Amino acid sequence: MSREHGAPRQLKLNLFIYGAGHHQAAWRAPDSAAERLSGTEYYIELARTAERGLLDAVFLADGQSLSPSAAQAGPTWFHEPLTLLSALSQHTSRIGLVCTVSSSFHTPFHAARMLASLDHLSGGRAGVNVVTSMWDAEAQNHSMDGLPDHDTRYGRAEEFIQVMRRLWQSYPGDALEIDRQGRFADPRALQAINHQGEHFSVRGPLNVPSTPQGFPVLFQAGSSVQGRTLAAKYAEAVYAVAADQQMALDYARDLRARIGSAGRGEQGVAIMPGLVTYVGRTQQEARAKQRELNRLLPTADALKQLGVFVQQDTSGWALDEPVPELPGSEEFSGPQGRYATIQRLIKVHEPTVRELLGLLAAGGGHCTMVGTAESIADEMEHWLDSGAADGFNLMPPALPGGIEDFVDMVIPELQRRGRFRTAYQGATLRDHLGLEQPATGRRPLPVP
Repeated sequence: MSREHGAPRQLKLNLFIYGAGHHQAAWRAPDSAAERLSGTEYYIELARTAERGLLDAVFLADGQSLSPSAAQAGPTWFHEPLTLLSALSQHTSRIGLVCTVSSSFHTPFHAARMLASLDHLSGGRAGVNVVTSMWDAEAQNHSMDGLPDHDTRYGRAEEFIQVMRRLWQSYPGDALEIDRQGRFADPRALQAINHQGEHFSVRGPLNVPSTPQGFPVLFQAGSSVQGRTLAAKYAEAVYAVAADQQMALDYARDLRARIGSAGRGEQGVAIMPGLVTYVGRTQQEARAKQRELNRLLPTADALKQLGVFVQQDTSGWALDEPVPELPGSEEFSGPQGRYATIQRLIKVHEPTVRELLGLLAAGGGHCTMVGTAESIADEMEHWLDSGAADGFNLMPPALPGGIEDFVDMVIPELQRRGRFRTAYQGATLRDHLGLEQPATGRRPLPVP
């Protein structure tokens, strides 16, 4: 057992909330939450379940477009994530609140202001996953013909992060004097940033004082070379894609080397691959839960989605034959991260087309663990101790049942082994993740 200072290493765990669950057919189940997705109570229940399990954070991804075919196939993005997290902040007290923000469509000032507001409203629990977006259809909803090339998008993302961080430091919390006989704030403490860059021109300062945790925790999720380089420079936690432990270990070693080359502490960034779990009191019960969801999957729709990821017409692929040979990554012009995952699944599992669809249906190629609390805890420990992961971004195949199973069965087993907290030790997301308070020039406002 790997130990630091005599204690076993502990896992970091987030809940990735998505629709009625991460399995594409979860919404089709008779008892699914499909009718509840437009309200807030469903999400409040999920966040409270995750908080009952003492998880570090809940995470909401985002998308900026919707096709009629996608709307027909199942729920995608019902709510703008910052708005929903603001609501959840008022119904939870400790769990972190993380969302995706696209640097391709937001300006740094707008994003910095919204995220700082969420951090204040939640008492220091905000985090942001900065992405560059993937699809031209998203760009076309933002007065663009299509997305810029990969290098341009990542250049904009880096400048976006740099400007946000400077804005978060431009209005120190202790600039507030609130002297009713004199000044509300010390004007000398506020600093214009006067940024002039390739993508943005921002005067500043931000009109929100620095937040309870200095500024929101910065996450990153890119798998490409540019994404890893960006994460190495700025990320405080990383959402990774890994179909198996070896793929996760290869990614973690590469990223930690890049973090070291960037002059940062290699252990100061939490690497958290996505994890799909089917938990049962017996192995047979867990397998039955997986089969039940897989039986709901419409094959034609699954083939169409696979075709989007591999940029081929897959409608004619024989379901019970091996997957046709795909071009190498160097010949593929689409999103590299998902394509690499599909290639890995094919290499590791040598599946038929039908079997590949099943692997992709829940979590899109993220690691899937099926079993009892004990067997899943065993695997999670192996990943942690091998260096393949510092924790996981939980992607329950069905919600709310999947996270309830994990909290009620797996969390107590991890706690019994000393691998997960038995109580929150702090109030902010930085506290939960063991991150240092960033230097903001002057003291931020305190946690309420």
